[in-house]
Amino acid sequence: MKIRELLRSIEKRAIPVVREDDSIDAVVEKVFEYPNTRLIYVVDDHGVLKGTISLGMLLRHIFPHAYEPKVHAQSFLAMITSEKAKHLMTKGLITADVEDNVEEVMKLMARAQVKEIAVVDKEKKVVADITMIDLLKLYKNR
Repeated sequence: MKIRELLRSIEKRAIPVVREDDSIDAVVEKVFEYPNTRLIYVVDDHGVLKGTISLGMLLRHIFPHAYEPKVHAQSFLAMITSEKAKHLMTKGLITADVEDNVEEVMKLMARAQVKEIAVVDKEKKVVADITMIDLLKLYKNR
């Protein structure tokens, strides 16, 4: 099965997206808009995916005192002084294409230990996202 087919079978939902220059407060507001997400997608002015901000990274930024012993000192300073989404985002992107095979995307997600993944078009714009819950629903409905 292709990702395109999986997307037809799951409920269409809005995607949590912020711009690179959005403030950290804007990222927090986006989390409030999408309380069931663990990942915020960061795009440039053309809508091209540039990075992601995980809920964990956002929490480490806002509540650094709770994470100090677990975060390397060099990255800790950069993390707590971040003011914009682009400063906090992770740039190592793991994405899927609508023509990818669901099984291969599932393996990719498992190897990368991620629970959500962006589905991008040829221009690297986010068209959807897939979660492990979506994959469990696929399993249940087989």
